[in-house]
Amino acid sequence: MMTMLDRFGADINKAFLAKRKRLETFTKSSVKTSHQKIEQLWRVQQRDSKVTEDYCTQFNAVFNQWDTDVQKSKDNEEKLLSMFQHQQKMFQHMRASQSQRLKTLKQLLEQYIQSLDTMEKTHISQQGAVQGELRQEMALFQKKILMDTQQQEMATVRKSLQTMLM
Repeated sequence: MMTMLDRFGADINKAFLAKRKRLETFTKSSVKTSHQKIEQLWRVQQRDSKVTEDYCTQFNAVFNQWDTDVQKSKDNEEKLLSMFQHQQKMFQHMRASQSQRLKTLKQLLEQYIQSLDTMEKTHISQQGAVQGELRQEMALFQKKILMDTQQQEMATVRKSLQTMLM
């Protein structure tokens, strides 16, 4: 029985050693497979991390360009606003200046019209005075001519009378 027990014990030991060996092989294989899977996963994650890193780099570059563009846009907007306000002030100044010139032209026109009215009245009164003087002179010339004619006629009549009487 002892030999049987020894054989039975030896069989159990063999079975136990075989199971142990299979367990070690399975464990090694499992650890090796797990290790390979973990390495593969780590590589994928590293690659994914590189993708994320590349994305972050590209995003930061584009975002910085966008931020620069926004700042340029704000600067241009401020410049345009400043130019617009300057143009507005210039137009207001020009409008005021043109309005003042228009008032000046209107005053000059009114003064010119008044001067023309005054000049016309002066000319009318001067023409009236000259016409009055001319009428007086014409009346005087008519009287002189009449008197000269009468004197000539009288002289002619005297000569005729004298020639007849003589």
